Amino acid sequence: MIQILDASMVYSKEDGHVGKVSFAVENHKQPYEIMLYSKKGKEWSYSLNFLNESGGEEDIEAVEELLEDDEIYEELVEAAKSKLQKEA
Repeated sequence: MIQILDASMVYSKEDGHVGKVSFAVENHKQPYEIMLYSKKGKEWSYSLNFLNESGGEEDIEAVEELLEDDEIYEELVEAAKSKLQKEA
């Protein structure tokens, strides 16, 4: 259903965890980017955007619905967490 293209995450005392995952969704024309935020690495908030160029509002809404599936959302969070780098 989703294919992870790239992932990263940094941690700092000021900002907490900030992650970014680029991913494609089956049958969607444009890839997406999700930015993940968490102060303590337990509860996450996010913002979702198209990765390169804009697409249809219905596509973003469909991905928002996908993210309600805990398994898919956790897959994105785990992809970012696996790339965690701590700032000095």
